[in-house]
Amino acid sequence: MRIRGIALASLCLTLGACATTTSKPPAQAQIEIQEQVGFTIIEPVTISDSVRTDYERALVLLKQGQEAQGLALLESVVENAPDVSGPRIDLGIAKHRAGDLESAERHLLSALELNPDHPVVHNELGIIYRKTGRFAESRRSYEAALSVYPGYHHARRNLGVLCDLYLADLKCALASYEAYMQTVPGDDEASMWIADLRARVGQQE
Repeated sequence: MRIRGIALASLCLTLGACATTTSKPPAQAQIEIQEQVGFTIIEPVTISDSVRTDYERALVLLKQGQEAQGLALLESVVENAPDVSGPRIDLGIAKHRAGDLESAERHLLSALELNPDHPVVHNELGIIYRKTGRFAESRRSYEAALSVYPGYHHARRNLGVLCDLYLADLKCALASYEAYMQTVPGDDEASMWIADLRARVGQQE
């Protein structure tokens, strides 16, 4: 059986490509695309200095592998800043990594209500849906991420894996991997997948 690695999103605020920052109006979260860098989410919210400090500390703890402490502190941040999507996204990702898919999905869906166009949330939900056998929902989630940021190579790769191994949609898989390789040209593993898919697509035609 062919194995394809799934690209997981990293904790949101540890990456500039998916950062959430605070600012004054506009009233809705906005996405700024930097084609060669990634994207930045600007979220018009205000949190107290103490909550911000706890948030940053929670991310440090999680990065250091102190999962229980980091999760507990992050849950406190979400409770104290219920209208901010960033902590919910990070908590959802952390719960996913801890294997609590039900809780991860719940937090990510809550974040999506606050920030409907966040590519990281859509990608992460796509992974969870795939793991729980909801392949059509998984595809819609990856495609939603890519509709916001077409250069999001994690979602592009994940869509290729889904189409290849779970949906048997070889043309979708091939197109996804080829688009992925335009942004990550040094992925030798993906190059082999493309060669394999081209051969299989050719056999079907």
